[in-house]
Amino acid sequence: MKQTLFTLLNTYGGVGREDAVRETIAELARPYCDEMRTDALGNLICVRAGKEGGRRVMVAAHMDHIGFVVLDADEHGFLRVHNAGGISKRASLNRHVVFANGVHGVVSNETERFSADDNKMSDLFIDIGAKDRADALSMVALGDVAVYAPDAFELANGMIAAPAVDDRVGCAIALEAMKELGECENEVAFVFTVQEELGLRGARAAAYGVDPQIGVALDVTLSGDTPKGPKIAVKAGEGPCVKVRDSSLVCSPRVVRGLEEAAGRVGVRTQREVLSAGGNDAGAMQAARAGVLAGTISIACRYVHSACETISLADCEGAKSMLVEFLRDPGV
Repeated sequence: MKQTLFTLLNTYGGVGREDAVRETIAELARPYCDEMRTDALGNLICVRAGKEGGRRVMVAAHMDHIGFVVLDADEHGFLRVHNAGGISKRASLNRHVVFANGVHGVVSNETERFSADDNKMSDLFIDIGAKDRADALSMVALGDVAVYAPDAFELANGMIAAPAVDDRVGCAIALEAMKELGECENEVAFVFTVQEELGLRGARAAAYGVDPQIGVALDVTLSGDTPKGPKIAVKAGEGPCVKVRDSSLVCSPRVVRGLEEAAGRVGVRTQREVLSAGGNDAGAMQAARAGVLAGTISIACRYVHSACETISLADCEGAKSMLVEFLRDPGV
């Protein structure tokens, strides 16, 4: 799990610019799936064939990473940018960023009338060391996306911190589950989606094409265990979370029960997640076509949408085990 996760964390994949991470995932997944395709939006769909009479299950994890899209460059060569996804100005000041072509930069903010809390993206810029506008635009193009530069590292007690944990951790769990699944009655489409951070766009298209009967998203959620932090009853390191609801969906009670029962059969302790905001790919799957029984396995994550998103590797291993058991016997 750790090796797979670190490989994905160190691969570029800005929102709407997921080509490199998709190629990396495809290479890792190819030996373990019966069919692989990429749809028009760029979703990678890896299918494990089932048996006659089995169900069709879609497992979704998004590849994209929040970042900054280039709007223009000023006469001095500083790039003017806007958020691509739920980027926070406070979490981004003077951060190291990188573009798909390897150009590095520093995100900073105008200091006149400065406020870290107004989140005005028009005050942000990226310094790539350019001499002037022409020099800047010779290195990057308008519309290019910069992301927090890769910086995955280990903390004590099996904790890992990095940019892009949201949602490379879901991708890693899906890949490891694909390796372990073996023969299965159900057809499983492992879908690595694009543009989740811009409104679940990839999953919406993929779910229409896959047409699953059951959908499970793999994503992160807030962790309620930091000092005076988010008010949510989950903690990093206390087991994977089974989502009940967020702003994008109310999870199917049958899927919630099926996930919890699967976890119990393999001895994985779980937590229930009730999120008051946010959304994930299960919201798009649930509303596809005539409706899909959908739910989510979440990993409690400290400092979400920052350059140091922090999770427990043990939670990831537990999520993989319960997902494999659920795919073999959803109980739905």
